[in-house]
Amino acid sequence: MTKTNFGWNFDNSYARLPKLLYTHLEPTPVRLPKLIRFNSALAEEMGLDPDALNSQAGTEYLAGNRTPEGAEPLAQAYAGHQFGHFTMLGDGRAILLGEQVTTKNDRLDLQLKGSGRTPYSRGGDGRAALGPMLREYLISEAMHALGIPTTRSLAVVSTGEPVYRETSLPGAVLTRVASSHLRVGTFQFAYSRGSDQDLRLLTDYAIARHDPGLSGSDRPYYDFLNAVMNRQARLIAKWQSVGFIHGVMNTDNMAISGETIDYGPCAFMDAYDPATVFSSIDAHGRYAFGNQPYIAAWNLARFAETIMPLLDPDEEKAFTLAQEAISGFSGLYRSCWLDAMGAKLGLFNNEPEDEGLIEALLEIMHRHHADYTNTFLALTFDRPEVRGLFEQPDFQQWKLQWQERLQRQSQSAGDVQERMKGANPAVIPRNHRVEEALEAAVSMGDFSVLDRLSEALAKPYAHTPNQAAYAAPAPESARPYRTFCGT
Repeated sequence: MTKTNFGWNFDNSYARLPKLLYTHLEPTPVRLPKLIRFNSALAEEMGLDPDALNSQAGTEYLAGNRTPEGAEPLAQAYAGHQFGHFTMLGDGRAILLGEQVTTKNDRLDLQLKGSGRTPYSRGGDGRAALGPMLREYLISEAMHALGIPTTRSLAVVSTGEPVYRETSLPGAVLTRVASSHLRVGTFQFAYSRGSDQDLRLLTDYAIARHDPGLSGSDRPYYDFLNAVMNRQARLIAKWQSVGFIHGVMNTDNMAISGETIDYGPCAFMDAYDPATVFSSIDAHGRYAFGNQPYIAAWNLARFAETIMPLLDPDEEKAFTLAQEAISGFSGLYRSCWLDAMGAKLGLFNNEPEDEGLIEALLEIMHRHHADYTNTFLALTFDRPEVRGLFEQPDFQQWKLQWQERLQRQSQSAGDVQERMKGANPAVIPRNHRVEEALEAAVSMGDFSVLDRLSEALAKPYAHTPNQAAYAAPAPESARPYRTFCGT
């Protein structure tokens, strides 16, 4: 590990895994790098020097024109089920510089996204457009502010070079930070292409990195499977609680760390409808909002298949153990979801009827096309302003049942409201607001709209007056909304 005046403190443990899992490769330099966005607070958390990086010399590193001292750049190999179909993939346009070890001894991957072709590019140009990279920066940081585990964004650098999609677009490189970039698809690749020893080395590495407490377990691989399931159950429950739709829950987009990864065709729901799909490529609604918990279980079953050889030497016993673990996901997720949704309604304890109470509200919201975020806000502050929802007889009857439920708690009305304020964001990255900000930035070079939106999203539970302007649902002219992968 080497430290310089930029604060680089790299270790490269992934580069010590079997070479099957990666290819050493330098980023492809860009013509005219310019720093567009820089996350000073995150840089400080990582032990980096914000002033040194927020300079032309620092920009050269963030663009991939120079390699930080101590880094061992590589592109990771992985596979994945994309819309249910298995294929070999890999980092086609991303280079892992290495692992920054922070002053707290945390280990964080530092990856350049849009940094050029790799052996896994599959015919792509290895580059990224400015709009999608700004989108990932904005939404990943908003997710972090919402308290949802996520990869983070350190910087966006424009390249001074065009990328060609349907039209010519300005290019960019995003610096992404993650607890690791280990995916379900990483294990699928090792299982499909490697030996049992390769798979064991990868799994031992993942345990050491994310679940070191399991090293002394009598059955570490079974416990690791359950740990991954636990993280995913909590993550998906948090997604559902704020109306987030990932859009492309392929197995290569499920991180072992339990962090949200890859912000391609993601969006946030306005009117509540479990069938909501925004992604232009999800023609059959596989990854619709209401399907996300089921897809998580499906992905985890694929993960369990990959580590079955490690669960038990006897194939039948290994299958039984894997099945036993995966069968518990539904109940695990439901428990996490009830906790998250209960907090949104100010509940401090659990009663058997709570699930029915929550489901009844969602059914009423669906029936009346009520805005998801604003309905819970209106309940939090007792403001009957959600497009007439509060005047509907079915809602009024439900509200009486909810109030009776609250009265069975020992907490005061003030305590209930504080709990709800901490679970119901005043603002989310409304899709039309995100598009408005990106259009101004990319087409007109006006970053002030993005700045103001970022500021409003930075403290979503503050419930300040200046956030009200960002709480309105999309106008009819902005519907229907569609997102694209933006690759």
